[in-house]
Amino acid sequence: MRPAPAATAGAFQPCALIPIYNHKDTIVATVAGLRAHGLPVMIVDDGSDEATRAVLAGLAPQHVQVIRLVRNGGKGRAITAGFIAARDAGFTHALQIDADGQHDVADVPRFLAEGRANPTAMICGQPIYDESVPRARLYGRYVTHVCVWMETLSFTLRDSMCGYRLYPLEATCAEIDRAPLPARMDFDTEVAVRLIWRGVPVRNLPTRVIYPENGLSHFHMLHDNLRISAMHTRLLLGMLPRAPGLLWRKWKRSDACAV
Repeated sequence: MRPAPAATAGAFQPCALIPIYNHKDTIVATVAGLRAHGLPVMIVDDGSDEATRAVLAGLAPQHVQVIRLVRNGGKGRAITAGFIAARDAGFTHALQIDADGQHDVADVPRFLAEGRANPTAMICGQPIYDESVPRARLYGRYVTHVCVWMETLSFTLRDSMCGYRLYPLEATCAEIDRAPLPARMDFDTEVAVRLIWRGVPVRNLPTRVIYPENGLSHFHMLHDNLRISAMHTRLLLGMLPRAPGLLWRKWKRSDACAV
């Protein structure tokens, strides 16, 4: 993948960012869909097996950059490494998308258009599910939604767990520099909450999400739910000293809209 041109004031230089761990059967189609929209692709291989590494090696000549992590460290760690690499390559925005075929690459132009119109915002996928979604996963998301509304004192973010997002890299990497982000499945929610705390605007974009038949999921019901519970405890406590500022910011926005 060729590096992005040096960013200039007002420039919009996005890339796609895909964390992968053993998704050898779906990554080729995902990359092809992204490249069809002319988007540079950066893949972070989170310690995948030999078969997946062989598939990724075949993608390298197609303007795809592969960053290889020696050991599997978790989705959050892989995406964090990708954010930093994308920023250092000169990109201004990173479109995070899963490697397993859940996300609709046909919506890439909509994400990019929203990001171009709102360059300081985080553009968050708001899933529209079909019948393939596991009911336990669907209902469990609502617990997190309620927690996030309390943690941000706002209904701004419609879905904090969807991994289909366009991030502004300057603000995101500044938050990474301030404090490390979670390494595993609690990443998507925590980074969204912390960016909202930071003052990053949110735009929600409805998008179709499927659960492919025989798809490979790395979500561990017990361990990841425990991590998510601990994360919400930490974020709720972190919200308390920020509450006055969050409420003030909300009041200022409401006042500005009333003018």
